[in-house]
Amino acid sequence: MKHQLLVSALYLICASAAAAADDSATQTLPAAEEVVSRMAASDLHRQSSIGGYAGMRRYVLENRKLKKRAEMLVKVKGDADGTKHFEIVSEDGWKSANSHVLRKMLESESETSRPQVRATSRLNSTNYEFEILRVEAIAGRTAYVLNVKPKRKEKYLFQGLIWVDAEDYALVRAEGSPAKNPSFWTKSTHFVQLYKKAGPLWFPLATQSVTEARIFGTTDVNIEYFDYAPQSKAFSEITLATTEGTFKP
Repeated sequence: MKHQLLVSALYLICASAAAAADDSATQTLPAAEEVVSRMAASDLHRQSSIGGYAGMRRYVLENRKLKKRAEMLVKVKGDADGTKHFEIVSEDGWKSANSHVLRKMLESESETSRPQVRATSRLNSTNYEFEILRVEAIAGRTAYVLNVKPKRKEKYLFQGLIWVDAEDYALVRAEGSPAKNPSFWTKSTHFVQLYKKAGPLWFPLATQSVTEARIFGTTDVNIEYFDYAPQSKAFSEITLATTEGTFKP
């Protein structure tokens, strides 16, 4: 039960977005609705240009109160429709956390990546209210900073800030807290998620989260993303055709 409460707070860290920036106090800010609309259109264009992607992740969980640590190395494959599949390569450290926390996080993210579920948490006007605040410089690029307010108190939504790249309209940074506290036993959860540009595409770079729980105390989860690369549409179509041929009656 205790592990389930911690899982419900931690898996939320993977449902977020972000951006990059250049500080310009005199620059005229576009309407928040325009930024969000162009962000959605650009995301759809980038997703449709590839047949999915593959990459690696390294999870590190540390509990300060119990002074325990768990690590996990994971392969991830994203389908053309955004659905994620995970393969655990190795596990080390605190076995209970690996089994009941990190594995559950993977299961939750895989489930919420399905198109019908992902639609309920997308960064759009259906799920959120947006307010544009300013521009900032991040890694030498200009980004719009927007305040994000969820329209519903649901576990897959969050409240906080997003940074949207002013040139590519890509999400390259997000930070905040879940819109709905997972349980009475969770005092708070705060996350920061970063992305980086690789060629014409944007891939995750790192996620950091801190959860304060009444039973477990403070738990940190850090995720490192590396070796992410797009999969060609031709390869994806060949794989699909081969799979369909294998299972045809």
